[in-house]
Amino acid sequence: MKDDRLHPLSDAHSDRDAASQVPDTPQTRSSAYRLAFADDDFLCREELRPVRLQLELLKPQLILDEHGIESTIVLFGGARIPEPAKKTTARTETLAGLSRYYEEARNFARLMTERSNGRENVIVSGGGPGVMEAANRGAVDAGGKSIGLNIVLPHEQAPNEYVTPELCFNFHYFAIRKMHFLMRARAICVFPGGFGTMDEMFESLTLIQTGRMECVPFLLFGREFWEKIINWEALAEAGTISAKDLELFRFVETAQEAIEVIDTWGDCGRRGEIPGR
Repeated sequence: MKDDRLHPLSDAHSDRDAASQVPDTPQTRSSAYRLAFADDDFLCREELRPVRLQLELLKPQLILDEHGIESTIVLFGGARIPEPAKKTTARTETLAGLSRYYEEARNFARLMTERSNGRENVIVSGGGPGVMEAANRGAVDAGGKSIGLNIVLPHEQAPNEYVTPELCFNFHYFAIRKMHFLMRARAICVFPGGFGTMDEMFESLTLIQTGRMECVPFLLFGREFWEKIINWEALAEAGTISAKDLELFRFVETAQEAIEVIDTWGDCGRRGEIPGR
């Protein structure tokens, strides 16, 4: 990150380096002697959670600002959906059949990146495999950059190879990660997925439903999948949501259809086309 100090005082980097060169004594080996900001054990203390939350919010924000990222197109979707060429490796026939959405996600990300100026409507995914990989891969196909928002999980997990390295982030807190997904969102695309995808989808819909977020284009790829998983009409009939809430999103099947819906969006009230066109 850039050092934009506006004062003549010694900077943190210099003090950290200087502190590492002191004589080796019982005093300097003590954890108490470590600079607070360079002491991992101290920063990981239970009492420092508020500081870690702030740091996790600030680091991606500052880096994205430095790269001039103004707005994003969000792609949520399952990590287990394979690319069509590898669908024989899928654990179920259903996942193998859903591999077509890997290709649609890739095509959609490519088309959107071709229309981006590198600052607005930049593709962002969760940075992992499956649909997330397809999103970042599509941006690479178009010669553009894309963002990956990874999360530390109990099992081994690493960013996919298509995320722009300088825009590849890792999170401890799911809540902060989801904030960064939505803070710059100008459209949200949800592909078939599991608990994580549904968590992201419903939180985003809730924010829009309650007026805590603008009504950006919200697309669900795969009507058959989503209507089998969720009985949307039953929610409206039960009165737990209003019938109007079903207009907050649209079903689409292909990348081209998604582009057309985004370009003509406006029926859900507070927003027309994506800014920056």
